[in-house]
Amino acid sequence: MVLNLLLVSSIIKSTFGVVTTGLWLIPLMLATITYFRYDRLDPESRPIDQQIFLKEYDFIVVGSGSAGAVVANRLTEIQPWKVLLLEAGPDENEISDVPALAAYLQLSKLDWQYKTEPSDRACLGMKNNRCNWPRGKVLGGSSVLNYMLYVRGNRYDYDHWESLGNPGWGFKDVLHYFKKSEDNRNPYLNKNKYHQTGGLLTVQESPWHTPLVAAFVEAGTEIGYDNRDINGEQQAGFMIAQGTIRRGSRCSTAKAFLRPIRLRPNLHISMNSHVTKVVINPVTKRATGVEFVKNGKLFRINARKEVILSAGAINSPQVLMLSGVGPKSHLESHGIKVIKDLPVGENLQDHVGMGGLTFLVDKPVAIVQDHFNPTSLTYQYVLNERGPMTTLGGVEGLAFVHTKYSNKSIDWPDIQFHMAPASINSDNGAQVKKVLGLKERVYNDVYKPIGNKDSWTIMPLLLRPRSRGWVRLKSKNPFQYPLINANYFDDPLDIKTLVEGAKIALRVADARVFKQFGSRVYRKHLPNCKHLKLLSDEYLECQARTISMTIYHQSGTCKMGPAWDQEAVVDPRLRVYGISGLRVIDASIMPTVSSGNTNAPVIMIAEKGADLIKEDWLTNPEYRNADKS
Repeated sequence: MVLNLLLVSSIIKSTFGVVTTGLWLIPLMLATITYFRYDRLDPESRPIDQQIFLKEYDFIVVGSGSAGAVVANRLTEIQPWKVLLLEAGPDENEISDVPALAAYLQLSKLDWQYKTEPSDRACLGMKNNRCNWPRGKVLGGSSVLNYMLYVRGNRYDYDHWESLGNPGWGFKDVLHYFKKSEDNRNPYLNKNKYHQTGGLLTVQESPWHTPLVAAFVEAGTEIGYDNRDINGEQQAGFMIAQGTIRRGSRCSTAKAFLRPIRLRPNLHISMNSHVTKVVINPVTKRATGVEFVKNGKLFRINARKEVILSAGAINSPQVLMLSGVGPKSHLESHGIKVIKDLPVGENLQDHVGMGGLTFLVDKPVAIVQDHFNPTSLTYQYVLNERGPMTTLGGVEGLAFVHTKYSNKSIDWPDIQFHMAPASINSDNGAQVKKVLGLKERVYNDVYKPIGNKDSWTIMPLLLRPRSRGWVRLKSKNPFQYPLINANYFDDPLDIKTLVEGAKIALRVADARVFKQFGSRVYRKHLPNCKHLKLLSDEYLECQARTISMTIYHQSGTCKMGPAWDQEAVVDPRLRVYGISGLRVIDASIMPTVSSGNTNAPVIMIAEKGADLIKEDWLTNPEYRNADKS
């Protein structure tokens, strides 16, 4: 057991630097996980990190996240195809296994640690007016850092994509791909036509709940919304969250799609491999391979059939631009030879939420670190797969509601709620304020006075932002992070809609069912909003601009669209325009961000994208003839 504690200490130190008082529970829990259950309940074990490479593979997949892991799995189902999967980060560790510790992975070595450019319209309560944008730099990508919420989006999202000139992407087509990967273990869901069992990705509720989430769902009925499966026939309504967890632990795409196939002879996985460019023949305009750096050594590996970028909405456009595919004037300004002029990096979208709404309660029903005995927590989690550590990053409830700006005649809500039995104050400043990057004055004035007090929160988030940002190169150095302009609230209707969502959240929190807990809104002005009447429309707008929270749903930067769409980077088969042998399969292809958490839609995109590749190379004579030449 001493060796296990030393192992855990090294994991914590290598991941987080030093152990803070806010991590008081982690060493005991992780030591016990390591000792009792980790290998026993994960029989597939960890993927093998390839050290020796072939000179040529049929396919090279860049990025092993929510999309890349799926693509690699499905392509290697064709035994003659050799696939190389490249990941810039390392493998998962035991910390990522624990659902409730999701926030502790941010700002670690498993996170790219991106920040947006300073803004005068949003992120005003964050240091230097910059929002933190966590992105997974690890096998499994952001499915290792996220809050595991399984939300498919709205049927009208996909019908809208199809109406923009993308045949095959309507809801009737994509539902099959949502179901293909799903192994739904909720008994009341897994036998209806919208769900399926037996897939590789486990979906279920957390086995532990606070009484606050039941009150949240009941409060929804008080204001006229049904308790429903928001991934089913209709979306508007309230429900206890479903998540990608298995036996009380995180089910990342690496666990779901890579570990079971670790011994396939036609799959090579290389970790800590930073892709610097796609190699493109400037004459034939064909992608022929990639360059990447591993252990300080530069490798150039050829792709016989295709290179597939699944690096995400930040990294995929960065790699494309470094490779000579992007806006001509921008690339030329960095001395990059332009191979294809395309609007790469434009159309950036994200779901922005209003953080900081805090409701105090008199009963000990929230998640507060001082409430729990570490030995009891460890026993519940490790031996019984239950307890507070199984909560989905702390989020328990989800809802979709209409504001006055939404067309209520169709089931296409414009606001989503994340309900959590905790708030910014609940860890007494140990981690949450760091993850958010809150200015010290904001935290000390508002949240420090209620540190560790029982509280809960609703975060309203904007489902269909009208504002668009961009990702651009800071330089042609592939190891320098790109510039990210979130451009939150550029369209004034976005902030108006979010304020209306916050007003509905306040109505929910004021429902009768919460009175049993003594629930009431915490009335403390943000320091930069003191001149405004508390909870007025003007104050709520100020709060949204101050605690502007990314929901980690960056998308749209390699937009999918028909050939006549001047904003499109890839066609409906996800092929990059003007470059053969190159596709993008990840959240960056979304023409408009899906209405809800994006992990499930990205897995769907990857399932469909892999099938498109198979169709092309197995049935299309044009591809088969090119393969022979």
